[in-house]
Amino acid sequence: MNNAPALAEWIIDQVADALIYADQAGNIVFWNPAASRLFGYSATEAVGSSLDIIIPEHLRAAHWAGFNAAISNGRLRLQGRPTLTRALCKDGQKRYVEMTFALVKDPDGVAIGSVAMARDVTERVKKERAARNTGA
Repeated sequence: MNNAPALAEWIIDQVADALIYADQAGNIVFWNPAASRLFGYSATEAVGSSLDIIIPEHLRAAHWAGFNAAISNGRLRLQGRPTLTRALCKDGQKRYVEMTFALVKDPDGVAIGSVAMARDVTERVKKERAARNTGA
């Protein structure tokens, strides 16, 4: 297919999960429509902003320590495994999100940024907690 770049864009725009790409400094470069639905920011609002717009304040120090370590040493602690965390939405609500991360590297193997896929799992987490609390 000669249309590979267009196909890649269509896929990214149509996947159900939020896809966010940030540069080495943690500034948002790409934000797909699912990210807008999940976090409440349009791509225009998000692109150029720090990832801090979606990271609750109490998690920022740990996030940036991990982010900066991954960018500098070219390795992810979770190695692509999903992790459950909290995210901050434009309206101030916090949601539980399951995220996976990958480093984006240039042809020389240097990390030039990070991509994250995220999905809202708030309802699942609430149901699991309710079941634990009732002893079910």
